[in-house]
Amino acid sequence: MTRLLPGVFAMAAIVVASNILVQFLILDGLLTWGAFTYPFAFLVTDVMNRIYGPSAARKVVLAGLVTGIICSLIGSQIMLQGDGYTYPAVAVRIAIGSACAFAVAQLLDVAVFDRLRAGAWWRAPLASTLIGATVDTALFFSIAFAAGLNGLSASAAAEVSWAQDAAPLLTVGPIAPLWVSLAIADWAVKIAIALIALIPFRVIAGRFAQPAM
Repeated sequence: MTRLLPGVFAMAAIVVASNILVQFLILDGLLTWGAFTYPFAFLVTDVMNRIYGPSAARKVVLAGLVTGIICSLIGSQIMLQGDGYTYPAVAVRIAIGSACAFAVAQLLDVAVFDRLRAGAWWRAPLASTLIGATVDTALFFSIAFAAGLNGLSASAAAEVSWAQDAAPLLTVGPIAPLWVSLAIADWAVKIAIALIALIPFRVIAGRFAQPAM
């Protein structure tokens, strides 16, 4: 287990940083600074998978999931005020969407990577991250913000009503729910970082590579 500690600490640090930085908006609210840190969770998973195998990678994913749930629980107890009413820093739907998206996307990343590990060095990390990131974005934004889930409860709908407001797609396109623009912008950042992350993946995995356990 000791050998996994660097991966566990790295994953936990990314999750905590992302939960903090998601509070800071940029580009007229289309993105948060957390969008630029969270995708590196896939890098951590892929490095651990390459060096120690899928079983070790899943343990690191579990550590990240537990960390994320703890962050959400803490955030749900922090009350903020705005527009004349009080609301939690982390809405229930957002917390559920975050946990579900992280677990499914990261475990899918592990499975895809393992299936492709025998190919060219870049194939497994790139394909697994592209697929995982796409699933992550689709699951999170749908669960957290889609109007189709408003029927879960009145409070669940009220907590995220702002994301369902009509707005120009990516501020310049046709009218669509705001959360669709947020999802597209977030996905684009994930894909860009997936390409950039191939460089540190190559360096780290090449230096510490050993047969998968």
